[in-house]
Amino acid sequence: MICSACGTANDVGRKFCIECGTALAALCPSCGGVNPPAAKFCGECGSGLADSTPARNSEARQAREAAPPIPEPPSGRLAERRLVSVLFVDLVGFTTLAEARDAEEVRELLGRYFETARHLIALYGGVVEKFIGDAVMAVWGAPSAQEDDAERAVRAALELVEGVGELGTEVGLPELRARAGVLTGEAAVTIGAKDQGMVAGDLVNTASRIQTLAVPGTVLVGDSTRRSTESAVAYQDAGRQEVKGKSQPVQLWRAQRIIAGIGGAIKSSGYEAPFVGRQRELRLVKEVFHTCAEQGRVHLVSVVGIAGIGKSRLAWEFFKYIDGLAQDIWWHRGRCLSYGEGVTYWALAEMVRMRLRISEGEGAASSLDKLRAVLEEFVADPGERRWIEPRISHLLGIEEHTARQREDLFAAWRLFFERIADRSPVVMVFDDIQWADASLLDFIEYLLEWSKEFPIYVLTLGRPEVLEQRSTWGAGKRNFTSLSLDPLSEGTMRELVEGLVPGLPEKLRNDIVDRAEGVPLYAVETVRMLTDRGLVVKEGDSFTTRSETMTLEIPETLQALIAARLDGLPGAERHLLQDASVFGKTFTGAAIASLREVDRGDLETLLASLVRKDLLGLQADPRSPEAGQYGFLQDLFRRVAYNTLSKRDRKLRHIAAARYLETSRGGDPDEIVEVIGSHYVEAFRLAPDEADASQLQKKASELLARAGERAGSLAANEEAEAYFSRAAEMSDDVLERAAMLERAGDMAAAGARTERAIAHLQQALGVLEREDESHRAARVLASLGECLWNVGRIDDGVEMMNRSLAVLSGDELDEDVASLAAQLGRFLLFAGETKLAAERIDMALEAAESLELPHILSEALNTQGVLRLFGGRKAEALALLKHSLEIALEHDLHISALRAYFNLSGLEMNADRYDTSRAYVHDGLALARKLGHRQWEWNLLSQDVYPLFALGKWDAALKTVADIPSESYSVTRTAFATVILVVPLLCVYRGELDRAEGYLEFFAEAAESKEVQERAAFAVGKAAVLRARGRGREAQEIVLTAVAARETVGVTSELFREGAIEAVEGAFAENDEDAVRSVLTIIDGTPRGKLPTSLLAQSLRAKGRLALLNGDAAESGRLLTGACGLFRELATPFWLGVTSLELGECLGEQGREQEASPLVDEARAIFEQLGAAPWLERARRLALEPGGRT
Repeated sequence: MICSACGTANDVGRKFCIECGTALAALCPSCGGVNPPAAKFCGECGSGLADSTPARNSEARQAREAAPPIPEPPSGRLAERRLVSVLFVDLVGFTTLAEARDAEEVRELLGRYFETARHLIALYGGVVEKFIGDAVMAVWGAPSAQEDDAERAVRAALELVEGVGELGTEVGLPELRARAGVLTGEAAVTIGAKDQGMVAGDLVNTASRIQTLAVPGTVLVGDSTRRSTESAVAYQDAGRQEVKGKSQPVQLWRAQRIIAGIGGAIKSSGYEAPFVGRQRELRLVKEVFHTCAEQGRVHLVSVVGIAGIGKSRLAWEFFKYIDGLAQDIWWHRGRCLSYGEGVTYWALAEMVRMRLRISEGEGAASSLDKLRAVLEEFVADPGERRWIEPRISHLLGIEEHTARQREDLFAAWRLFFERIADRSPVVMVFDDIQWADASLLDFIEYLLEWSKEFPIYVLTLGRPEVLEQRSTWGAGKRNFTSLSLDPLSEGTMRELVEGLVPGLPEKLRNDIVDRAEGVPLYAVETVRMLTDRGLVVKEGDSFTTRSETMTLEIPETLQALIAARLDGLPGAERHLLQDASVFGKTFTGAAIASLREVDRGDLETLLASLVRKDLLGLQADPRSPEAGQYGFLQDLFRRVAYNTLSKRDRKLRHIAAARYLETSRGGDPDEIVEVIGSHYVEAFRLAPDEADASQLQKKASELLARAGERAGSLAANEEAEAYFSRAAEMSDDVLERAAMLERAGDMAAAGARTERAIAHLQQALGVLEREDESHRAARVLASLGECLWNVGRIDDGVEMMNRSLAVLSGDELDEDVASLAAQLGRFLLFAGETKLAAERIDMALEAAESLELPHILSEALNTQGVLRLFGGRKAEALALLKHSLEIALEHDLHISALRAYFNLSGLEMNADRYDTSRAYVHDGLALARKLGHRQWEWNLLSQDVYPLFALGKWDAALKTVADIPSESYSVTRTAFATVILVVPLLCVYRGELDRAEGYLEFFAEAAESKEVQERAAFAVGKAAVLRARGRGREAQEIVLTAVAARETVGVTSELFREGAIEAVEGAFAENDEDAVRSVLTIIDGTPRGKLPTSLLAQSLRAKGRLALLNGDAAESGRLLTGACGLFRELATPFWLGVTSLELGECLGEQGREQEASPLVDEARAIFEQLGAAPWLERARRLALEPGGRT
């Protein structure tokens, strides 16, 4: 090599001249490429080079002598040798494509390509080193290293190559392709370098050149990369190839697909068929996940398709993708059981066990320790930990099964996953959702509704039957995506079969494709059958045929195909599958051993053989509670195997399976009591006439009843109802059947399925009356009466409950009697029977205190408080309601607490303390939303409407009403009395009479309601509209309903208050002074201590108007001035504006316009702000000015 400065010859490879020290070559700081000293840009990668103009010998020497000592590397920058993986990817033929397109389009396309590359590389933990033209270089292992860097680089390359193809299709360039090369080895790394120039050396050059050898749409890797990643990536030998700059050919490998989790975790034990025809669906699943994670919002993707269509494979591909990402993602997977009615919340419990690393059958003490450790890790708040722990324990069956309210359980389970999602996105995969219990579906929908602000991604896999079970699945939810898997096309199926067995005879391949009808499992099972028969052999990671002229009769259906496979098995293997089919989709070796005498070693050999033949799988995920268990790869295999058993063989196996399960879970089989009961039910149904049938029937009934109690304790009321109903069917004891029907009715009532509850209870009542069981009948009568009340048959309901109490009150007081008395007292209160209500509540309080029943005590004190409030004893009512709330909060009685918040808010509202009323609403709403109790949220929102109305926040009041779905009013109208009252009034005050009438039409049923508050609320709104329409006499007659309501709700109630106001307004409209005085007599007859200030102000206002009508302007002014002062103190702007305007008019009549003018101006401003158009017009007509009236 000749030095360009002094002409001295130097050996090849020298970097500096041995004579003058001038640089012989310039090394590119980006890729390490060798360049001539005068080059300004690197000939390998195009990066800019530092000025390298040659210097003469003397100049070089002078420069070296004058130079200061070599400084330390700048802060944050450090040169090291590191093991890295380098990715190069570029677009193939992009230059040609760009020539035919507009420059703006090319720039936009490149921008999208670069953004896609940057995003994907970051997802897999890489760093973009630089963009060069249409090429991208990325690095793994610098600045920080992970043990799986090489694998993540290959995963990113495969994803990016696929992504470019999708981008090309999207923009109308189907020929657009990318190619990539990945190489792993040591390189010079500058730690702390920004953007470009971090990695340099021969490794970078070689990776770039490997990329140029890749076929468009493929990824090539070097030998070191392949060795580091082959446990998780499938490769094809690409041969030894000449690489520029290398003296010897380089062994290269073509990356084909990901076959396992990161590091080879949970790798399939059998041959994995090519993933074809579902790329679009997988892309959607990925994209929705990333949207969920990035936006921090919950989302559900429901994948629906027939058996064998590819649902599980789609989830497997998604798992492999998720597992390779750099970000932490909390993966949970649970399977819904198909046996009997399933096991309540089984899939959810599996997910929790997976997070806690609890294996099936693990002891309670160990499980509880693991639960506490995980709560300590994810839940920072000690109060939240204390609240979540017993409710998760309940779900997992590691604590005593005491019944809890559904909202209480759901809220704790939801909070558990939310706190995990606070760290990183959560994925929840529910397998076989078509077998989910209704309560599990309810929980998933609840999660979507209440965890909206958390990155929780729910993926459900199920057959179309899930839509039969719940036709509204996902309906109306914006955070729901439905993905239906249709049969694959003929071309895709041919690609699948060819990928499974290259070189399969054309006729046989076409037969398989034709028979498969687009179902991938059919093709896969056909190849497995060919393998079983030795016609196809496995060579490495693929299959080949033994004969190019092979022919075979292929069964018509998938079921027949599987049956043919089973028939071809050795007898011992076939019998093992038949035994296993009785246990369900998964089972243990010990379970199989319990059914027949078998040597443990022989059993393991048989199981291993069936796994190799892809009939069974072994759960290899150490996080799964089913780790180490075996399972049918498809439930269809299990069903076919089961159907080959005779009825007698099935019966014997079901009995043996039940007995094994009863003794295999540490003596506490309640967690799977539903499954055990189903085995006995099946055994009985298979042979109902055999000698042991009655014993099996009795055992089945007992276990179904226990299953009902367990489901009921988890607030899975629909499942509990079904179990009790089935227990009643199985029981041959008349009184036992009545007991089961009663429990079924209780569970149906708890789930608001009132008509079904009535049917069950009426059946139970009929049995008990025929058997002359009067006391038991009385208890059923009480439950039936409550159901009738709930469907609007108030008189019938109260009559039945009174009859029940008449029988039971002679007995010693117990919890049932106390509960009945408390509930009856509440119903009688709403019916207006306050005296009788008080008697019943006293009975309930006596029993609740004596028997230490906090839930009944809280409820009875609450009702007692409302009774005192209606009686005008406000201080006593406040003390009772506050104590009711304290008891409820102390004992986690959340529904009782919500009722207390509601009634405390009402008390404060009736006392004109609107801000305090709203504070109780706020606290109640916080609890309702913590629990996810939508109905109580709506109840409390409705309660907030009146304070907002009184405080002049009318738009906020209407918005609150709009936030309450219209269908909720039909559920509990009583709680919405304030809405029925306020909205028509507000519309009338704004002059929107048509809108007011529309609301009244919607609430029309309230006019004839048996409930006092509903009738009174409706009467006020109706009267206001009639008065505004000029029909004052009719208005006066209707509003008397609200005035009379004081006998029940008291004079402090907003219902009487607004009724009295409307009665006075209607009387003035009809010039009926006697009617005005009649209302004033009621108000004036109330002791001042029991009279709300707002009613006193309305009384002064009415008296002032009467005085003016009778010619006493001075007295009128005095009274109206007093009313204005009170309304100002209360901060109730509408009535302040009305009274100020009336006072202004009074003063104007006296010629005192200067005093009147500011009053009218204030009133006008108030009406403008409220949008009270009729009153604003009246104020404008007055048009007062100082010194004269115009």
